[in-house]
Amino acid sequence: MERRNFLKKAATAAALAGWKGADAQTLQGAAALTPLPVVNTVNGIGRRKLGRTETEISIIGIGGYHLGLKQVAENDAIRIIRTALDQGINFLDNCWDYNGGVSEERMGKALQDGYRQKAFLMTKLDGRTGAAARQQLETSMQRLKTDHIDLVQIHEVIRMTDPEQAFQPGNVIDVLRQARQDGKIRFIGFTGHKSPEMHLNMIETAAKHGFHFDTVQMPVNALDYHFNSFGQKVIPVARKAGIAIIGMKPLSNAAILKTNTITAPEALHYAMSVPVTVTITGCESVANLEQALGVARNFKPLNSEQKLAILKKTAPFADEAKFEDYKSSHIYDGTYNNPQWLG
Repeated sequence: MERRNFLKKAATAAALAGWKGADAQTLQGAAALTPLPVVNTVNGIGRRKLGRTETEISIIGIGGYHLGLKQVAENDAIRIIRTALDQGINFLDNCWDYNGGVSEERMGKALQDGYRQKAFLMTKLDGRTGAAARQQLETSMQRLKTDHIDLVQIHEVIRMTDPEQAFQPGNVIDVLRQARQDGKIRFIGFTGHKSPEMHLNMIETAAKHGFHFDTVQMPVNALDYHFNSFGQKVIPVARKAGIAIIGMKPLSNAAILKTNTITAPEALHYAMSVPVTVTITGCESVANLEQALGVARNFKPLNSEQKLAILKKTAPFADEAKFEDYKSSHIYDGTYNNPQWLG
C-alpha cells in the first residue's frame, strides 16, 4: 500500500513538473478530490444518496432545457426521456421558464404510461414573492402532469440580495415549506451559475434562519477550477453541511469543445469524477444520450493523474471566464432579462 501511494504521488509530481502557472497547487488539490460513493446500480448506472436522505438518484441526469428547443422534435424529446429512464437514469432536470414552458410540457407527456414512477423529478422556480412562487409551482405541476415534484429549486441565485429576499416572511421559502408540508414537493434546493460567493451567502443565510437546503446546483466542469471556482469554494462547504451537490454545465454550455483541448466524453467524465451527487447533461438527440450513457454505464472515475492532465489542458483557456460566460455576462441570466418572473 505504501509503495502504491508513493508511486501515485510520484506520478502526480511528474505531471506537475512541466506546469508553469501559479495555480499548480490548486490544480493538484482539485485532481485529488474523490467522487462520492455509489450505493446502488440500475442497468449499469450507479446511484448515490441524495445528501442526508435515503433517496437514491442516478449519477447522471437529463437536462430539461435542450428537450424544449425548436430544433428538437417533441417525439424525439419524449424518446430521449423514456430511453434514459429505461436505461437506469432516474434524475430529470427542468425549470418553469425553459423554452416558455415547452420543456416541462414535453417532460410531462413523456412521464405518462407509468414513466413517472421511474423518475426523480426536479424543476426550478424563478418566483421570489409568495404569489409568484405559488403560481409558478402550480403551473409546473400542471405541465409536468404530476401530483408531486420530488425536488423544487430556487432558480438563479445570481444577486447577493437573493438570499435575504427568499427568506422574507411569505416569500418563496415559506411557499416551498408549505408545499412540502402539503405533499406537493419532497425536497428543496437552489441553483445559480454566477458566483460562488452568492452560493455561500445562500447557505449561510439559510443557516441563520434555521433552514437546511437538501440540494445545491452549480457549474462543475474542467474550466471551473481555474476561475472563480464553485468546485473550490462551494463543494467543500456543501458537503460539510450535508447538502447534495448537483453539477451542471459539464461542457460549459459546449464552450469547452471550442477550446479544442478535450472531447465531450472527456469533459463529462471529468465532471462526474469530482464530489457531486449527480451530473446533469443536456441531450438534443438519442445519439447525445447514448454518448452520455456510454460514460455513465459501469462508470469508473478518473484518477488524480488523469484529472490533472485534463486541468492542465484547459487552464490556458480559463482566464477571465471567456469560455464560462454564464459567470462573466448576463447572456444566460433569464431573470435578469425577465425581472417580472421574480414577482
